[in-house]
Amino acid sequence: MKKTARLLLFSFFLTVLCSICIFIGIFVYMVHSTVIDLSVLENYTPDKPTVVLDRDGHEWTRFQLDRRASVALSEIPQCVVDAFLVTEDRAFFSHYGVSLKGIVRSVFVNFRTRRLAQGASTITQQLVKLLFFDAQRTMERKLKEQFYSFIIEWRMSKQQILETYLNHVYFGSGIYGVEAACQRFWGKSVREITYREAAMLAGIVRSPVRYCPLINPENAQKRRSTVLDLLYNQRYISKQDCVAWKSSELINEERITDSHMAPHLKEMIRQFLETVIGSSALYTQGYVVQSTIDFSLQQQAEKSFHDYVVFLRNQQKAAVDGAIISIDAQSGAIRALVGGYSFRQSQFNRVYNAKRQMGSSLKPFLYLSAIEQGHSFVETDIDEPLAIQTSQGLWEPRNANRQFDGSMTLAYALACSNNIIAVKTLLKVGANNVINCASKCGIKGPFEACPALALGCVDAFPIEVCAAFNVIANHGVYVEPYYIEWIKDSWGHKIWRHSGVSRAVAQWNFCSQTLAALQMTMDRMHSMCSLSWIDCACAGKTGTTNDARTCWFVGSTPTLTTTVYFGRDDNVSMGLNTYAMSTALPLWMSVMKAYKEKQKEFTYAPGLSFVHVDSKTGKRVSEKSDNVIKILVPE
Repeated sequence: MKKTARLLLFSFFLTVLCSICIFIGIFVYMVHSTVIDLSVLENYTPDKPTVVLDRDGHEWTRFQLDRRASVALSEIPQCVVDAFLVTEDRAFFSHYGVSLKGIVRSVFVNFRTRRLAQGASTITQQLVKLLFFDAQRTMERKLKEQFYSFIIEWRMSKQQILETYLNHVYFGSGIYGVEAACQRFWGKSVREITYREAAMLAGIVRSPVRYCPLINPENAQKRRSTVLDLLYNQRYISKQDCVAWKSSELINEERITDSHMAPHLKEMIRQFLETVIGSSALYTQGYVVQSTIDFSLQQQAEKSFHDYVVFLRNQQKAAVDGAIISIDAQSGAIRALVGGYSFRQSQFNRVYNAKRQMGSSLKPFLYLSAIEQGHSFVETDIDEPLAIQTSQGLWEPRNANRQFDGSMTLAYALACSNNIIAVKTLLKVGANNVINCASKCGIKGPFEACPALALGCVDAFPIEVCAAFNVIANHGVYVEPYYIEWIKDSWGHKIWRHSGVSRAVAQWNFCSQTLAALQMTMDRMHSMCSLSWIDCACAGKTGTTNDARTCWFVGSTPTLTTTVYFGRDDNVSMGLNTYAMSTALPLWMSVMKAYKEKQKEFTYAPGLSFVHVDSKTGKRVSEKSDNVIKILVPE
């Protein structure tokens, strides 16, 4: 028995000795071979991003997975080092790449859960995983990771490992490295941050998807608090600072930089590019994309929109949101697009996805249809009580002011958005003709051929309303809005070019008469409000539903057509006394005033001339007469 025991003990020690020798042999071989190419640590070259240009050829955003900007360890504040070490690897300067305590703990947890539930990653192991392995959790990969960690510790100093790690660590949203993270979150270098910011950075790396403040701000704040507590317990920060920093802002959300501009449009471009060139190539192959966006106009649109939404939310105590879309009148190129108040809070793009009732913004197409059917803006009708028998009973339309103003021209009825005259005109023209006119211009419906159609009881997307109204300003030609001109590969070859979609859908003559009436509509609005006006001709129309669920303004200058929409995402009322004249119109005016319009006047079809008529009777009068309006009629 004793002999057998000695043999077993000898065999055990021999096996251990052989294992150690094999391990040392493999270790020495790998240290002195090129199995692990450590040049990647010093010679990292990121993939080429796809760059998106504005209409003037300047970069305004890019699509990239890497945002690395290396910083020497000597330039990284000690607070960053402290935060990462206390959170990720307190024994970093005393171990040899692998934490034995961590291994024992993780083995126990993994045995208990019967899966790889917990790793034992030191900072060295994390660096190995970042540079040499994927995220797959297997026992084989874990063993290789530990082995590679020994080799890196053998061949590099602790300072080199830490510097490389801090310049490569992932923070979510395509952000790699502490310098890039600081620039993205706070608009400053890592050299300038304190323990407050360092705590957030260190907290993210455990799970970037879960703790990145751009993705999950609530989780990020809780995680930062945990790290601040660790820093306090290790006596890096005071109790007072710990408490104060827990309630401070995570990132500088209000800082608008080029990369943050037009997030809803950027997302549309991303989705389109992934279908054209593929998701992998988009982030790695160095494409150049010429967009249609006007950077200065977009900036003004975002700023003005933000200010007006805040004003409306404070006034109505409701979650008001909305959209702005501005297109080039001749080409349809999108010059500005705001899809909502906050892309972080909601990626819902209201320009393309919020289908809402048009209200009176449909009336231009009603009157365009009337002109097409041989009617004239000098015709008169009577604003009076009206009762119509429908399949659902007796319907009595009313004006917004609950008054009746008697006889008036169709031009004046459009200018003051009179409901009674609109309904009477629809009954004369025929609902199907109005539907046909609106459909040709780009409103997709569905429509209901009923008298209430005159008041805009049809739903449409803001992009539809903008493109349709633009027909009137663009000589009767429909142009489809677009946002990319061309795409070039890294060699400068154009691999895709926009081919415009345009078609004549109405006669220029009829559109000119309607445009002039809408220009007169703007003149009337100008006389009624105290807004500072733009310095060029403009034509437009407001639209508000009876229960204030939506507010619209759609208007054109000689080169731009722009639609403003306000409403709630749940499509309920925004509250009493919410009118387009005091909400959508001022926002439109604020944006348009910042745009440098080169062309000051509209061009009208030949064979037409302006005349002055009485707004009530339609009779020719002098320019200085009472109730005078200026409209365009055939010569």
